[in-house]
Amino acid sequence: MTIPETKTDLLAAIAETFDRLLVDLQHVPADRADEQTLPGHMAGTKMSPADLVAYLLGWNELVLKWLDRDDHGQKVDFPELDFQWNQLGLLAQKFYADYPELGWIQRLEQLIVIKNRLVVSIEARSDAELYGHPWYEKWTKGRMIQLNTSSPYANARARIRKWLKVSGKD
Repeated sequence: MTIPETKTDLLAAIAETFDRLLVDLQHVPADRADEQTLPGHMAGTKMSPADLVAYLLGWNELVLKWLDRDDHGQKVDFPELDFQWNQLGLLAQKFYADYPELGWIQRLEQLIVIKNRLVVSIEARSDAELYGHPWYEKWTKGRMIQLNTSSPYANARARIRKWLKVSGKD
């Protein structure tokens, strides 16, 4: 898939990668969703399919936080307060732990809700806002959204598809 350069392209990339991911996530048996058998986001660690969904929830919430803070003229902490870009493995560990009250089905439902909130936020923005100027260092707002939504969706799908194949569920 090419890198989106317009709002329309960004929305299409998010829709396509999310829809494909969701189909594969729905093939994960609920009774196996907590198995720590996937390579984690930090070297030498393991995660479960449920952790992977928590990771996506965390990133989606974070992107919405960035956009909200920016909309209100507040400083945006990239990637997150108390985390640097070279600490994304630690941030992933935080995301895994952020949703203990949600079971597998609830995590999937929440992922749909948060993705839809992102779509609404993107739809409310112009191409000029999303792609007209750098927002973080050299990256436009649209590119930062894509790097932290549709790209992780595609990566998560590859991880889940491999897990399903090894698990005999594909």
